Amino acid sequence: MSVKTLTMTKEEMFAFKAKLSTAQVRKTPPYAYYQLKTPDCVITAYTSGKIVFQGVGADAYVDLLAPQKNVSTNISYPQCGSDEVGTGDYFGPVVVCAAFVKEEDVSDLKKLNIQDSKAIDDTTIRTLAPTLIKQLPHSLLILDNAKYNQIHATNNMVAMKAKLHNQAYVHLKHKLGSLPSFCVVDQFVQAASYYRYIQTEKEIVRNLHFETKAENKYLAVACASIIARYAFLKTFDAMEKHYDFHFLKGAGSKVDANIREFVNHFGKEELRNVAKLHFANTKKALDE
Repeated sequence: MSVKTLTMTKEEMFAFKAKLSTAQVRKTPPYAYYQLKTPDCVITAYTSGKIVFQGVGADAYVDLLAPQKNVSTNISYPQCGSDEVGTGDYFGPVVVCAAFVKEEDVSDLKKLNIQDSKAIDDTTIRTLAPTLIKQLPHSLLILDNAKYNQIHATNNMVAMKAKLHNQAYVHLKHKLGSLPSFCVVDQFVQAASYYRYIQTEKEIVRNLHFETKAENKYLAVACASIIARYAFLKTFDAMEKHYDFHFLKGAGSKVDANIREFVNHFGKEELRNVAKLHFANTKKALDE
């Protein structure tokens, strides 16, 4: 089984969809035009211009569709991958996970239809993640809001993410004894800047591969993304239970009203324990 990625125009994607009239049309994931299920492949067309083939039929579809296209085939095992969640949410922690996948895991993971956590609803995340947590060696770091706000006084968010990714790989290295030769980070900054941010860390994991949209290309990154999202959701659940309060995810305009409601109940000072205070939402909500 394999995962292949093509770069296509929107018109090409829909022309291809028309040819697969017998395929099962699945619920469209976020940031996608469509997702189809054939007997041997799951095909997801993303608005980014990437179309991803997952399953034993991936090679055949790619060869048939456009052998001259730009295809991502650098799939090697064992591999490690890391990803983060929560950086776009006003409420809740930042979570980073690094996961290890060996070739023997691939068949089982493909049966689970593993893909980027942003393309899976939270109900499915809660179902998939416990299996991944049990099966795959991984390192999980949860930066709660109180600590986040403290660190943000001297580190911007990119610096914090870089340090968390590095620490996740350090922990995984100690857990495994050594890391495989291929370790990929879902790229959020250029490699040179990443290593500059972590240059004072006690231990640094080097020779990482940085690639955008890596969660759609590498199983280890997709698994890390799902585990991280699950930890974010569990932390969010605990936060809601502790305060007996419903927090909104994201950072849209509705969150501003949610902030005011929280402050009315628990006071402005308590925000530092549940929110990322440097977000513009804080000023917008409390100045109105």
